[in-house]
Amino acid sequence: MEVSSMIPCKGWTSWQGLLLTASILTCWHLSTTDHITIKSVPSQVANGDNVLLLVNKLPEDLLTFAWFKGESGMNLGIAIYAPDRDLIMQGPGYSGRETVYRNGSLLIQNVNEKDTGLYTLQTLNEHGDVLSVTTMRLHVYSSISLCCNLLTSSQIMIQPVPRYPAEGEGVVLQVHNLPEDLLNFVWYKSKYGTPVIKIVEYSRDMNSVFWWPTYRGRGMVYYNGSLMLQNVTEKDAGTYTLEVLKKNSKIEKASVEFNVKKYVTQPFVRVTDTTVEGRRSVTFTCISPDTDISIRWIFNNRSLHHLERVTLSPTKCGLRIDSVGREDAGEYKCEVTNGVSLKTSLPVWWP
Repeated sequence: MEVSSMIPCKGWTSWQGLLLTASILTCWHLSTTDHITIKSVPSQVANGDNVLLLVNKLPEDLLTFAWFKGESGMNLGIAIYAPDRDLIMQGPGYSGRETVYRNGSLLIQNVNEKDTGLYTLQTLNEHGDVLSVTTMRLHVYSSISLCCNLLTSSQIMIQPVPRYPAEGEGVVLQVHNLPEDLLNFVWYKSKYGTPVIKIVEYSRDMNSVFWWPTYRGRGMVYYNGSLMLQNVTEKDAGTYTLEVLKKNSKIEKASVEFNVKKYVTQPFVRVTDTTVEGRRSVTFTCISPDTDISIRWIFNNRSLHHLERVTLSPTKCGLRIDSVGREDAGEYKCEVTNGVSLKTSLPVWWP
């Protein structure tokens, strides 16, 4: 990223002035955004490693964001970035080892134990008002024991981080043991016998990166071979292969597979009353367009346990109560989850 000394937003006269404004307005304009998350890639970091603070769910229409070392230490600002203008202003906490990306992620190279601590991402509007604050803790170890490190092989290895990204999140295909004597490398994708789809190619001699149209603008590639994909969907699930051409003309390959978890939609409950031979029954049906989900029934804000008169369908989407009476009157809801997200239906009442 080209570093500019220009001021990203109108009215910003200095880093200190902006931070003073931000520190005051945090108390009045703070909007907690649950969807913005930060993950450390890799999760365990030792002295001398590079670490990516991977940001997910940064709003696309955001005007400005800022990184700080610490939770409220305004004198430890690392950088402020305006994505719409691709402009960056470095702060007093910038050490020359940090790189900020358009999706909000922060790369710190050659970390040491002094880098341990809290890191804060703030999003701001054009007036410098703080819209959200997201904090994570980074711990840098003096060393990581080899007995706990599975990456002792000299072969290329790839890990998806996170292993099961949710739809709309980012994923890093983290590469370990990339050969030092490489000429270039290529990432491509294939799934279930479909034709190979090339993603990106890097040439070390020319120091150039070429993206194929399908992934242009959606990804980032790193010198260690790692690949980041942003805003993944179910179509991105599959097998990804890294092909490395070495100076001795030998080719090494490594592959990795990941699946994408989709956020579930809100279900709704349909109620059907039936009367057979004077015996009244009621059936509740939890209707959801999602698959591979678990369903839980809630009666008067408590889990509805299996009773003698209660029958659940094999997938639990159907709930029938026989010989219903006054004790069954109340509020019914169903809850669906796929392990990534959870949604509860609006309540229905019986009778």
